[in-house]
Formats: sequence, C-alpha cells, structure tokens
Amino acid sequence: MKKKTIQDFIEMKARKEPISFITTYDYPTATFVEKAGLDMILVGDSLGMCVYGYDGTMPVTMDQMIVHSEAVRRGAPNTFVVGDMPFLSYQLSDELAVANAGRFFKEAGVDAVKLEGGVRVASRIRAIVDAGMLVMGHIGLTPQSSSQLGGFRAQGRTLESAKAQVEDALAVQKAGAGMILLEAIPPEVAGYIRKTLSIPVLSIGAGLDCDGQLMIVSDALGVFEAFTPKFVKRYAEVAKASVKALAAYHREVKDLKFPESKHTYSMIPEERVKFEKWARTKKK
Repeated sequence: MKKKTIQDFIEMKARKEPISFITTYDYPTATFVEKAGLDMILVGDSLGMCVYGYDGTMPVTMDQMIVHSEAVRRGAPNTFVVGDMPFLSYQLSDELAVANAGRFFKEAGVDAVKLEGGVRVASRIRAIVDAGMLVMGHIGLTPQSSSQLGGFRAQGRTLESAKAQVEDALAVQKAGAGMILLEAIPPEVAGYIRKTLSIPVLSIGAGLDCDGQLMIVSDALGVFEAFTPKFVKRYAEVAKASVKALAAYHREVKDLKFPESKHTYSMIPEERVKFEKWARTKKK
C-alpha cells in the first residue's frame, strides 16, 4: 500500500473520488486502519474524551498528542497521518504555532497538522505553511472554542452564520492550507464551500456534498458510549462485546474454569519427576 500525498487528495477531489478519513489514537487501531485501506488518519485531540476520559479537549497537551501520533505513525507507516494541534499550542503566537507544528513532524513523523479556526487563525496557518509544513484547517463546530459557540452546536444554520463559515473557509485556503475539515455544518453550506474552494473539503457531520468523510473511531466502532453525536453511525459494538467478554472471564475465574490445562505449560517429564522428589523432601 503506497501512502497518499496531498497531490493524490487534490486529484481525488478533481475526479470526485471520496476520501476516507478516521481518527485513531494508538498503535493497534492504526494497524487495523491501514489493513482496512483507509486514505487518511487524524490523531485527534478528541483523545481527551475517548482515551483519557476528560470532559472535553481543553486539557490535552502537546506531549500527549506527540506520544499518540508517534504510536499511530508506527502502526500505519503507509497511511497519511494528520496531527491535531491541541488548545494553546498555536493560539498565542505564530512562532509558537510553528514550533509546535514542527514537533509533530520531527517527533511523530506526521504528514500534516490540523488547527481550528478560520479568519482568526489565518496568520498561524500562513506561518506554518511558510515554514514548509502542510496544514489542514478546521471550521464550523470547533470544540476548542465551543464555549464561545454556546456549547457543542452546529454552525452555519442561519444566513449570517453560513456566510461566516464561507468567509472562514476562504481565509483558510488563502492562508495556504492544503485541506479543510468542516464540522457540523448544514450540507447546503458545506456543498457551497466545496464548490468554491480548490482544496479538498472534508466533512464530519457536514453531509455528503464534500470531498471526503471523517468519523471518530471510538464512535464508529462503538467504543465510546458517553454520548453519541447526531452524525455518528456505528459500524460495530465493541464496548458491548468487550463488557460481555470480560464478564465471562470474571465468571470463569470465580468458578475455577479458567485456566484449563491447555492454557498452562508442562514440565519436561523427567524434570517433573525430579521436582516432585525435591518437593517431597521440602515437606519434611
């Protein structure tokens, strides 16, 4: 499997071939994603909730993101990987944004970084791009600034909000981003943005009229059960299956049904005889 590049994604947009995109946070899951043949992985700051049990993404640190991105890179060496820049890793200055983006590339070997915001982060995107790194923008419902949005709410549902999303998308492209992610935006607005921009436009809860789709792996596999966004589709029920399996293990341990002899190791016969003779002498 040959790893795709940004040029591949631009060509996929041109021929209207949808891009498959999923979040992943660890080595084992990354190996599954690569075997399944998906186009792109996002090591998202959603790991704050899905891995660490935080209430949101705010507490996630650069060090956590680097560790998880590095693990994903090892698990999926032939898949395009995007590192998600966490809260306060880029907001303070262009220089800080470049330094932290550089950490993703140098320490974790990602192929691009993602940051949230449109017009207000245009200078950050430009600075990172000017430093030679590929950027994915992210507009619409931006979790890191959800308090300003009144919570985790869809954006672009009124004319004024829709116009603001278009303005943000254009600012992201003008700043030099190679791709953009739209989150929780009505399909008609997302479709307009897709037709307006020359860069690939990805959707998470923004409908079919985009160049590709992103899902949170913990949602897609039924691992994360705390809440389920409207745009989620479950393709498995791993949490339910895991609880059932662990309960079965618990019962077998209590009932002395596990381990069976097939789960243990046998001594070499002549050595067992010697051991039993030795053990008898110890009993005396």
